[in-house]
Amino acid sequence: MANPKARLLDVSPRILRTWIAADQAILVDVREPGENAGERIAGGLLRPLSRFDTTALPTEDGRIPVLYCGSGKRSTEAAGRLLRSGWEEVHHLKGGILAWKAAGGVTETSAEAPISLERQVRIAAGALVLLAAVLGFVASPWFFGISGFVGAGLLFAGVTDTCAMGMILARLPYNQRVAAAPSETGT
Repeated sequence: MANPKARLLDVSPRILRTWIAADQAILVDVREPGENAGERIAGGLLRPLSRFDTTALPTEDGRIPVLYCGSGKRSTEAAGRLLRSGWEEVHHLKGGILAWKAAGGVTETSAEAPISLERQVRIAAGALVLLAAVLGFVASPWFFGISGFVGAGLLFAGVTDTCAMGMILARLPYNQRVAAAPSETGT
């Protein structure tokens, strides 16, 4: 049972830079391997939310684990899992890597990384709609239903800030292979 006094603590990019400089924090990236391969804050660990293990975070060296993701949504979800598993305090980078960069934080990038999940979703959704439109005119009007389905999915993704297509694409092999091994132990 979760501790009723458990709390999620927002860490600003400015405070996090101070903690990192003093070797007081360990960064934990909860994004997927392809996202981490494309851009990351140096020195962090990769612990993707899709297979997040609440017992596998480093705590023995005294540094504070600070979760981060793209915008703060997935790190908040991971933090909730930790709090429900008995952690009393969980820190996460408020606003994620977007806030980090906006505050002047430096990131590492890789030209070998797959294209971003956001672009992959746009490409897949666009291809499905185009294919459905062509098939709707050429083969059967029933194919227009695919366009409606994709549109409904995009609307749902925008309203809920979750994307089923993105979660599926994140699990594809080419989004898993780049930089997964080094980041699992640290970058």
